[in-house]
Amino acid sequence: MQNTIKKSTATFLLLSLVNLIVAFAAFFILPPKFFYDAAIIAYDKGNEIGFHGSYPITILLYKISGLRYLPWPVIALIQFPILMYILYKIGIPDNFEKLNVKNILVYMGILMIAIFMSMPSKEFITFLYVSPIVFMCKSHEISLKKTITYTILLLLFFGALYRPYIALIPVIGGGMYLVSLISFKNKTVTTIFYGLLIAFFLSFSHGVIKGKYLSEISRELVNNDRIGSADANSMITSPVKTDTWYGEMVSVFYGFFTVNVPLNGLKHIFSPQIIIFIIWQLLLFYILLVRFSKCLKERKKYPKELLVLLIIFSFFIVQGVFEPDLGTAVRHKIGIFPLIYFALYYEYFRKQIQ
Repeated sequence: MQNTIKKSTATFLLLSLVNLIVAFAAFFILPPKFFYDAAIIAYDKGNEIGFHGSYPITILLYKISGLRYLPWPVIALIQFPILMYILYKIGIPDNFEKLNVKNILVYMGILMIAIFMSMPSKEFITFLYVSPIVFMCKSHEISLKKTITYTILLLLFFGALYRPYIALIPVIGGGMYLVSLISFKNKTVTTIFYGLLIAFFLSFSHGVIKGKYLSEISRELVNNDRIGSADANSMITSPVKTDTWYGEMVSVFYGFFTVNVPLNGLKHIFSPQIIIFIIWQLLLFYILLVRFSKCLKERKKYPKELLVLLIIFSFFIVQGVFEPDLGTAVRHKIGIFPLIYFALYYEYFRKQIQ
């Protein structure tokens, strides 16, 4: 009996092979600013290695694994196939070879994985960490209750140990879910709006207790040191100062739309890489918004899919508070790409389970 490979699988494998070459070549092509984080992780000149915080733990893991001692093109040849294998195990939809907006978004996503994972990267750790959430959502053997419980615990642990803002996702996502149970005319927009309000109140609470709001000690602090520098062309700056409660509220809403619906970024017409990122984010946000709306309307049919989309949109909201620039926002989205991949193709994965 002759074995044949499906067109969708062949397309995925071809994309993986082509982008493996991209990942290998990235070290020789990309400008130095792409490697700032990678250099910190690989060389650890500040002796940050430790057991708490994203940089210390990433440095530790790269040291223990021996990856930090390898040439970066070799790291690319190791990391990229691992991530592609994870996507392969999640599943390849039957029509993956067809040119449509959804598939093109994933093609571009794979290209960005090749670029951002071609070096020592915190996103590599994040990608690996969130993948079990997708496999739990795909499994019919793990109940919805257990999936939700394990997911919340995973996010809280990751937030406590690695990236603090990840711990905000269960709080925002849980609040959004409760709001979605109330009957509103436009449930999708209202749910996201209240998610933004929850993010603001979390920041406001931090301001009352610690004296500074969340965006003030993250995005604004980073960007104040970058004003006028060569890599500041896509940085996100609030139109008002964030040292008051109303300024922080404006900052949260402004940051969310700038990161996820970055129409104001189209002014960077002479920076093609920024324009590509912007187009990708606009289309991705729209498609995920449509899918979020569908899952809210049919929550009993799509409970695990709704869970993933609540995580994604909570993450988008958190990005609006913390992200310093558009490039970093895209890179961090690649870190949760397994969740995005699942959300884009959840109808196919439901058929697989059934």
